[in-house]
Amino acid sequence: MPPAQSRNSAERPYHHGDLRRAVLTAALDVIAADGPSGLSLRDLARRAGVSHAAPAHHFKDRTGLLTAIAAEGFGLLAATLTEASDLKDAGVRYVRFAREHPAHFQVMFSPQLLRAEDLELTTARVLAGDALRGAVATVRPGELGLDPRLAGVAAWSLAHGFATLLLGHNLDGPVGNRDPEEVFGAVATMLFRADASVKDA
Repeated sequence: MPPAQSRNSAERPYHHGDLRRAVLTAALDVIAADGPSGLSLRDLARRAGVSHAAPAHHFKDRTGLLTAIAAEGFGLLAATLTEASDLKDAGVRYVRFAREHPAHFQVMFSPQLLRAEDLELTTARVLAGDALRGAVATVRPGELGLDPRLAGVAAWSLAHGFATLLLGHNLDGPVGNRDPEEVFGAVATMLFRADASVKDA
């Protein structure tokens, strides 16, 4: 009689090369469709085709999973902002990031869902902040009539507000069939010119 199959091998239903990535991808799909509140580790395990305990092996719990998603998002955002040619381009890239990674975007700015002291998250946040400050540094001194720190806040507020309204379909009417990134660029240019006109008056 052949030896009985061990219980452990019988309960190994997955053959993923990267289980962590599989769970993250499944989580991003759920968030994009239903928001972070729709996440369940057990459901994600089913979607990824792994045992119900497998996600906890990598993320411990739901908060750990959301924290990993936020950290990944800030890393992706930092990478795209680093390539910006100037402050306006950084804003356009910010809006593009939100459009291309809506699930990450939802989680990144929901601190109540995250483990704030997580090293990966805090490191990625710093990198994104440094990239934004680098874009602000391309503005000529006094061009926006603000000190560098406030210029960064202004730029972030404009891009983040536009992206949030866009993802919530609050700009469907004003944007229409136009490219949202081009619309944002036009809005940013309009405001910068208005600021310059005030200073020159």
